[in-house]
Amino acid sequence: MRTLLILTVFLLHSCTPKTSVKVLENKEYSIKEVQDAFISGEYSVRDLVSFYLDRIEKIDQAGPKINAVIQINPDALAIADSLDQLIRAGQVKGKMFGVPVLLKDNIDTKDKMYTTAGSRALANSKPLQDSWVAAALRKEGAVILGKANLSEWANFRGKQSSSGWSGVGGQTKNPYVLDRNPCGSSAGSGAAVAANLCIVAIGTETNGSIVCPSTSNGIVGIKPTVGLISRVGIIPISYTQDTPGPMARTVEDAAICLESLIGVDPNDLKTRNNNRKLSTKFISSLNSDALSSKRIAYYTASKGINKEVDKLMDESIEILKSKGAVVIELDSIFSPEAYGHSFNVMKYEFKEGLNQYLKNLGAQNPIQSLTELISFNLEDSVELMHFGQELLIECDSISFLDAEAYLNSLKSMKELTQKDGIDRVFESLKLDAIIAPTGGPAWKTDHENGDKFELGSSSPAAISGYPNITVPMGFVGDLPVGISFFGQAWTEEQLIAMVYSYEQATTHRRAPKFLKN
Repeated sequence: MRTLLILTVFLLHSCTPKTSVKVLENKEYSIKEVQDAFISGEYSVRDLVSFYLDRIEKIDQAGPKINAVIQINPDALAIADSLDQLIRAGQVKGKMFGVPVLLKDNIDTKDKMYTTAGSRALANSKPLQDSWVAAALRKEGAVILGKANLSEWANFRGKQSSSGWSGVGGQTKNPYVLDRNPCGSSAGSGAAVAANLCIVAIGTETNGSIVCPSTSNGIVGIKPTVGLISRVGIIPISYTQDTPGPMARTVEDAAICLESLIGVDPNDLKTRNNNRKLSTKFISSLNSDALSSKRIAYYTASKGINKEVDKLMDESIEILKSKGAVVIELDSIFSPEAYGHSFNVMKYEFKEGLNQYLKNLGAQNPIQSLTELISFNLEDSVELMHFGQELLIECDSISFLDAEAYLNSLKSMKELTQKDGIDRVFESLKLDAIIAPTGGPAWKTDHENGDKFELGSSSPAAISGYPNITVPMGFVGDLPVGISFFGQAWTEEQLIAMVYSYEQATTHRRAPKFLKN
């Protein structure tokens, strides 16, 4: 199935003249670098898009074969040509002008691509309209290069799943060490950015699905406050916790992309929150001295699990102090009861949200409900070959959103994680940010036993719906590890500035070498 989706585009591309300009050098390009090159005439948008199509063909499909890209946009070169015409006419505009972007394949596009969530049940599903994210990127001049592989159904299907595996795309590999897992569920987005198959990718997160593949693939990931970016046109898990966000090699590129995605969408009530602070100063707030006088708490819940990660955190704390920050320790943020409430909320919202999404696809789609999806998987030869669908079955058995159990869990979850959780901690300790290791080094992919998470810190920000940014903080052997900065709602501007300051003081990121073991 995956081969059929990309073969036609690669055959078409192989017939186009290959550019010999400097862009074909093996370099990790930033947004500003390519946009400056367009204006100067050093190379064209077509040159750049051709470069990335070549890399996907050589690295993702042949070479190391990391399986990060699930589909290529058949119109990518035509879009590039149209942007080159604008350059010649002196009409360059848009924060993402000419930037090749990959979208996680649970984000709708109304074009010649499918939106599959990695499921063979949606292998031929074409949404009726662009998602907010796709429309915003097009408006800002981006080239949607294709779709990235993912943990099927954003890793909300089975209890022993392997992150980065989907029925449509197969298993995504970690480009640093190929037998290691890329984490998920935005596995292809993370691996593609790390392997330089695009400049920026878009992931989605319910709990950890942006920050975990970012740390495992040595890149920057921004999980914004829920409601900063519309979720309309994204295959849902949880209305309360879902959000898209940018994944990039630098904080600056992630900030530029984030600015292009924000806005108020009348079709997503979370973007109409009365307390919402709509900042558009993410790029201008970048300041290498932004850590000065900041009060930061080190969340120590994972301390002692991995000595090498602890060592990297200790080194990071010394860097923060050298930049003028005050760092204290914090052993708890909220009651463990919040985790159970969050899972309960996800189950109810997943059933309601997915049924509505499938219904909105119309008669063209072969499955119209969660019940029909479960039946499809039972009859399919690939879908259940590695792990089951226990979560789908569990969600299908519950009632809908007016259930008292759902409403009670939603209320308790918000109180425990926001008012009595992060907000309480920030106010009582007078904090500017909380830091923690984003995760441990990537584990070996194991389809028989599933993922082997060692440690992680995504839950406080994910369950509360608050922002979380991860940035590389070093390596354990050949494997990258990130540090997370998270804070109160709508504080992306301050967090981005602090993370940028840390990044500029450390420059830990290095390109992967596609090691075999």
